[in-house]
Amino acid sequence: MPAISIFFGIIIRMFYNEHEPMHFHAEHQGQRGKFDLTGRMVIGNIGSKTAQRLIKQWAKEHETEIRANWRRMKAGKPLEMIEPLR
Repeated sequence: MPAISIFFGIIIRMFYNEHEPMHFHAEHQGQRGKFDLTGRMVIGNIGSKTAQRLIKQWAKEHETEIRANWRRMKAGKPLEMIEPLR
């Protein structure tokens, strides 16, 4: 599962052969979550409200790039790195 962004100890990933709806995965301190494009955790156990807020902010700032990577993933093409949150 390729990492597409890393910031503040948070790793953002996309799996190949994923299912709709469009989403991404995040990991923070050994906890994982699946997030929709608004950055809302759909399922998972990332308990840090700060990490969840940062993931949401990142998703909001990079929605276009996340969508583009989803299309690449669905086409079997390599994913591109997305700028980290600063």
